[in-house]
Amino acid sequence: MRLGPFILPRRRRLLPPLALATLLVGCQGLPTGVSPAVPHDPMADAPPVAQGLDAEGLTSLLVAELAGQRGDYRRAALGYLEAAERYATTELIERAALAARFSDDPALLEETARRWQALAPRDASPARLLASLAVQRGDWTEALSQRLAALRRGGESELTDFVEMALDAGTAPAPLLRLMRDYLQDNGDTPAQRHDAELATALLEVADGQPAAARARLDRLARQAPELPALWRIRAQLALEADAPRQALRAARQGLEVAPDDPRFLLLTAQAEIRLGRIPAAEATTDALLEAHGDTPELRLALTRLYLEEGYPAPARRLLLPMAGEDTPPPLVYFLLGAIAEAEGEVDNALLYYRQVPEGEQFLPARLSAARMLIAADRLPDARTFLRTERQRHPAYASELVSIEVELLDQAGRRKEANALLDAALARSPGDTRLRYQRAMRAYQDGDLAAMEADLRAIIERDPDNANALNALGYTLADENLEGRLAEARSLIERAHALEPDNPAILDSLGWVHYRLGDPQAALPWLERAWAAMPDQEVAAHLIEVLWALDQKTRAHALLEEARQRFEEHPRLDELLKRHPEIAD
Repeated sequence: MRLGPFILPRRRRLLPPLALATLLVGCQGLPTGVSPAVPHDPMADAPPVAQGLDAEGLTSLLVAELAGQRGDYRRAALGYLEAAERYATTELIERAALAARFSDDPALLEETARRWQALAPRDASPARLLASLAVQRGDWTEALSQRLAALRRGGESELTDFVEMALDAGTAPAPLLRLMRDYLQDNGDTPAQRHDAELATALLEVADGQPAAARARLDRLARQAPELPALWRIRAQLALEADAPRQALRAARQGLEVAPDDPRFLLLTAQAEIRLGRIPAAEATTDALLEAHGDTPELRLALTRLYLEEGYPAPARRLLLPMAGEDTPPPLVYFLLGAIAEAEGEVDNALLYYRQVPEGEQFLPARLSAARMLIAADRLPDARTFLRTERQRHPAYASELVSIEVELLDQAGRRKEANALLDAALARSPGDTRLRYQRAMRAYQDGDLAAMEADLRAIIERDPDNANALNALGYTLADENLEGRLAEARSLIERAHALEPDNPAILDSLGWVHYRLGDPQAALPWLERAWAAMPDQEVAAHLIEVLWALDQKTRAHALLEEARQRFEEHPRLDELLKRHPEIAD
């Protein structure tokens, strides 16, 4: 029986997922640029004082050495930096970088690396170190720029693996693609470096919506260097991405001929066979993977998801059941077995699996799935009994479980029962901020602003630094445009902003209250920041209205069109156009 996408939706992305691939081949870490081993002591061959090392320089070095021996690596790094710049000595700045690395001060390490790069512009090591630091802070564009700089200085870098990691992290491909194309215009690469760069560029072209350019690039590489395993791996990945499983299977088999010991080609073969519906062949391939490359829970779970994403529960269940019999199986095992049983109509069996998911990351999703399943089976009383029992069994999750039951009752049209449950829970636990906030939001939905404000003020009184409650009350006062209360709204939102300055919901509130106060120019930058961080239809409506008020009609129309295409449902946009139909013209 094939399952629809309601178990696990198919994700259209470059396959195999990086996490699954690394289970098979091991994590290829990013270079740090500095060897963990202590480098050669620059002082061992230092010239005598009479040859240029003056007393002040000697003092700086001795202080740095002593600081390093005491574990004061920050002071040691600063001392070596001073000496390195004094004598323009790369050996000393390498020692400074090593000390800075152990100082747990990323800013100092980056500053040291940049000064090293300035002192030794032809050295690849500082560029590799800067690339590693950029990855750690999530700046993949800077990381690639530094990796390419290291290559130009004669270093080495696995660009294809790096680009796969960057894309898996959700990085926008266009800036990386520009860097790669600029790099490929240079002619100083070795053939191996150029082939690696071409493959990385092809990955970025596909991610940037340019599959024809990628195919042309890969076709050229296939003629020039058919012995490259990565070429066939990427061609198989891209064929799967294009929903061309036969092409993917051919490329994976070609890759196995080139690199028979690379397990990623077995994985790609299995994926193509699953996509083609050749399940017995896929199972034989996945069994070979498990036998040859370690039957670990992580690999077994990852392979399970491949079957579920394509809608094949039976082989997924066969992979999971051996783990369920172990003493401490991963929680995801029970969750997935529950999902499979639910999809096959085995409600009571699914309930048993869901209840075995222990406290932790999968606990609440499992209870929510179980309750929804019972309600869908016309067993609402059983769902409520189940959630009540789970609250008794797991008191640490009682608040969250009440919140889930309230939402499910609302969805079932039983709002009075939901209100009664929430009121009773708060009567027992009046300090439960989660449930009080939920009741405040429900009061707002019912148009009872007084009840909403009472609950939010109770939260703020108990917890003056609750940014969510401060923002919710301030935004509501601003949005309702209540006479005489806009200054109060601004004060509440500014208090929330001081607590969470980068929260996009609070940025939106700041912009909106400025607009309500009659200052659209002051509102604009806040709303632009909010939209950049959280492209939400409500933020879009606010920003469009402010742009229109500032006579930036072209931008307002463009954003309106973008928002309409981005969001299937957009009640705030509809409400805006009802008030200002001229914006749609």
